Amino acid sequence: MKCIVIGLGTYGRVLVEELSALGHEVVAADIEANNVDRVKDRCSAAFQIDAIDEQALAILPFRTVDVVIVAIGANLGASVRIVALLKKMGVNHIFARATDMVHRNILQAFNIEKILIPEEEAARTLVRQMDLGVKVDLFRIDNDYCVYKFKTPRPLIGLSVKELDFEKNYNLRIIAVKKAGKTQNILGIEHKDSSVVQVGETDFPLSAEDELVCYGKESDFRRFCRVM
Repeated sequence: MKCIVIGLGTYGRVLVEELSALGHEVVAADIEANNVDRVKDRCSAAFQIDAIDEQALAILPFRTVDVVIVAIGANLGASVRIVALLKKMGVNHIFARATDMVHRNILQAFNIEKILIPEEEAARTLVRQMDLGVKVDLFRIDNDYCVYKFKTPRPLIGLSVKELDFEKNYNLRIIAVKKAGKTQNILGIEHKDSSVVQVGETDFPLSAEDELVCYGKESDFRRFCRVM
């Protein structure tokens, strides 16, 4: 995927670094030279431009990318103007960050593809972790179903996935296991590593460092957590 990230504060910088690390082609842009310098070696190209200036914005390669992400949060005026200019220029796939309800409502008027609310999502994730009593990474599919990733609970250590029979006992489907392990780098220094194991190949005892990835209703996962 090819994308442009406009706004290189903490949120935008992390987007650039993570997308680039996954092999995507990223073009980054910001008005501040320091912000551009932080990411220029981690992406395909980085531009120091004032993106609220239509002529300056036009130098970015919008015609050759799949999505444009407006990662500006604090400056509502700049965020809205940039989105308006992108729509005027015929950019179809626009993601934009919103910091509050007013910001989101204004962005909704532009009918862009996705509005990003990282602070809200982070708060919801924290509340879910506190409520469930389990450190879990959660990806919501809809109002009922989610994908969950969590370390092996203590009562399950030493058992195999086959022995657990998650679908029968908890109404949850195990879709992967991240098996913890160790490896050595080129200097011979040992460090932690992990590998994804196919579910059909998980007839081995789970360790405390292994991670389970499962799919199912949030209500069923809550019941599972209470049992654990």
